[in-house]
Amino acid sequence: MDNRSIGVFDSGVGGLTVLKELKKKLPHEDYIYIGDTASFPYGSKSKDTIIELSKKRIENLIDMNAKIIVIACGTATSQALKEMQKIFNIPIIGIINPTVDYLKKGNKKRIGVIATAGTIRSNGWKNNIDKMIDNAIVINKACPLLAPMAEEGWTENEIARLTIHEYLKDMASENLEALILGCTHYPLFKKMIENELGKNVEIINTGEMVAKELEEYLLQNNIENDKKNQTKVDIFLTDTECNFLNVAKKLLENENIDIKKL
Repeated sequence: MDNRSIGVFDSGVGGLTVLKELKKKLPHEDYIYIGDTASFPYGSKSKDTIIELSKKRIENLIDMNAKIIVIACGTATSQALKEMQKIFNIPIIGIINPTVDYLKKGNKKRIGVIATAGTIRSNGWKNNIDKMIDNAIVINKACPLLAPMAEEGWTENEIARLTIHEYLKDMASENLEALILGCTHYPLFKKMIENELGKNVEIINTGEMVAKELEEYLLQNNIENDKKNQTKVDIFLTDTECNFLNVAKKLLENENIDIKKL
C-alpha cells in the first residue's frame, strides 16, 4: 500500500479527460494534476522544448511526493516519454503503449490517428503501431485547431462541427476500424467525431486505456491506496489567466474544484 498521490500533467485542460477516467477506475487514489497553461500549446513546439517542459513538470510532481507519473498528453508522450524514463527513477506512463496494446488485443488493422502537428510529425503513434501490430494500416491526420478550441470551451458549437468535418472528411472513406484520439483534448469532441465517421468506427479515448494500465501496475506493485480513502484532487496551473476552470467544471461534472498557481 502507498497513500501518496498519482501525478498527472498536460499542457492544459485536455489531460482532465485522462484524469476523469483515472478517477472512475481508481476512485480511492489521490491525484495531483498540473496543467502547463503558460506553455500551451505543446503541439507546435520543438522536441527539445517538449523534453524540457516535461522535465520541469515531472520535477514539480516529484517534489509534491507523487508515487507515479502519468503523462496525459499525446505530444509529450510521443516526444519525451522515453527520455523522461531515462532521467527519472520513478514509474512514468504515457498514453501510447496502453492504447496500442488494446488495439492489438482487439485485432484492429485499419487505424486512424488524429493528434497535434507535433505528435503526427514525430510518428510516435505510427511507429508503435507498426512495431506491435502486424500488417497494420495507419492513417495519420494533424488537427492543430482542436486543442485551442477545447481550451476555449468551443466543443459543441457550429465552428467545432465544421472544423471536425474539414479534418475528417477524407478519413470517412478509409474504412477505418478504429480512430485514436491522439491528443487528450480530443475526447471533448467525441460525439461530433462519432457523427462524422459513423458507428462502425471505434473511437478510442486514450484515458480509458491508461486507467486500465495504471490499475494493473498499482496492483502488481502493491502501491495502491487504501480502499477506504476518499479521492482528493489538487490542481495546479502554470498560468491561471485562462478558461481552464469553466471547461474543468463541465468535464468533471461540477465537482468542487480548487485551482492553485504553480
